[in-house]
Amino acid sequence: MDFNEIISSYEHVNFDGMQMRPFLLGLLSAFDNSYQASADSFIEEITWKQFFAIVCINLFDGNPTLNELADVMGSSHQNVKQILLKLEKKGFINFVKDDSDRRKQRVITTDACKSFCEEHDDKSQQVIAKIFEGVSDEEIVTTIKTISKMEENVKKLCV
Repeated sequence: MDFNEIISSYEHVNFDGMQMRPFLLGLLSAFDNSYQASADSFIEEITWKQFFAIVCINLFDGNPTLNELADVMGSSHQNVKQILLKLEKKGFINFVKDDSDRRKQRVITTDACKSFCEEHDDKSQQVIAKIFEGVSDEEIVTTIKTISKMEENVKKLCV
């Protein structure tokens, strides 16, 4: 779906005021669906959500707890647990008890996961470069700031 084409084909579309905001929310959702479908076909061994979990695990200096990982992924504990159980079955992660608090589970990546990431790194970087082709660093920073503000506001709705 070419959103620029859609927007330019509707001369009568007016983005004054609130009309632009619901359109942006829909656009973000449509992009997410489109990207997830593409990413799922790109990575055969695991889904995009599983790959994203690995990316988020690797953001931590140490081994994150399940709750820490859920916070970073912006998802519920239960959803992240399901994703991780599938990764565990594939030999990509293991759960270990926290040394200081046995109630906590920490998530660690395996050597198989590290090999997988190394094997797919170049191709991932190429795909990301294509997705962001023609998008400036300034536009990316603005988008990150905007989505971060929107996320903060969504969290306020749920309180």
